Amino acid sequence: MKHAGIIGMVCLLAGLFTSCLKDKNNYVELPPAALITVINASPDSQPLDFFLDHNLVNSIPLRYGHIIDYSRAYTGARVASFYVSDTQQKIVADTISLDENKYYSLFLSNSASTPDVMLLNDTLSKPAAGMAAVRFVDLSANAPAVDLDIQGGTVLAANKGYKSYTPFISTEGDKSITLEVKQAGTNTVLVSLSNITLQSGSIYTIWLHGLTGVTDQTKLALDIQRNAFY
Repeated sequence: MKHAGIIGMVCLLAGLFTSCLKDKNNYVELPPAALITVINASPDSQPLDFFLDHNLVNSIPLRYGHIIDYSRAYTGARVASFYVSDTQQKIVADTISLDENKYYSLFLSNSASTPDVMLLNDTLSKPAAGMAAVRFVDLSANAPAVDLDIQGGTVLAANKGYKSYTPFISTEGDKSITLEVKQAGTNTVLVSLSNITLQSGSIYTIWLHGLTGVTDQTKLALDIQRNAFY
């Protein structure tokens, strides 16, 4: 699944929130930490650098439609900033609050001239046996309200507009499906994503991004991120 950021739960629980590290014969206490993943859904953005306060988070430029996988971040009030990569040109900055041992997704959306930043708390609870969990986030600034369906089956989200989202919802795992975004309350399919397998024990974010009424690389698109697996 392209651009998918994944946390293996063994690593997540045993490593990234470790409270101390051994340094020679001594234990060094680490400060409280959260984990944050960053998604660039701003369709006309140039490649970007993402900072928390003065700390650069990404190792390669963050392009439209791409993700920075979960990174360890100090807790408390942090200034989240996006710059055009390798420049001093700031796109947007916003103060966010991160709590210890919590997981977050931060989305950059809308056009580069009027950018929006949205922070969501990621509740990465283990799905029931044979099930996966999915969340839908609408990041298309000019699309009408939409529904998200599994073709021929379950409605995963209904009447969602820009910057709205669902909680993580349980759905059957380990079968191939097609996801369809429809104009809310109609059978008009705006965009789809075919041959997706939601693996049992995995947790996903499905995100709508791009623009209606265009045919270039900024056109309406649907992507999926696997946040974690058990």
